[in-house]
Amino acid sequence: QVQLVESGGGLVQPGGSLRLSCAAIGFTLDLYAIGWFRQAPGKEREGVSCIVIRNGNTYYADSVKGRFTISRDNGEDTVYLQMSNLKPDDTAVYYCAASLLGSAVDPWEESDFGSWGQGTQVTVSS
Repeated sequence: QVQLVESGGGLVQPGGSLRLSCAAIGFTLDLYAIGWFRQAPGKEREGVSCIVIRNGNTYYADSVKGRFTISRDNGEDTVYLQMSNLKPDDTAVYYCAASLLGSAVDPWEESDFGSWGQGTQVTVSS
């Protein structure tokens, strides 16, 4: 059974940093693309970043480019989202998701991702 577990959310002041983790339980990441999505109160869920594990290609939404970094440590079945210079607009529930489409994935298309975690809350506030 494919399961994803997010962690690392919390309350941080504007300009601060957090690192989110997405752990894969019951499968290895090698064939997958892993995406991070977020949903703010009253807004639709949106794609934030994505990594294709096999070739290492990464994708970022314009709103987070230069501030967020997605990565996967070699040999680990965990994907990280390092978030820096956080802004109040980054406040949302963050979800990770897995796609078996690999390099064929559309990083921003939710229907390409078949497995989702439960989400972790990130709140940016002074």
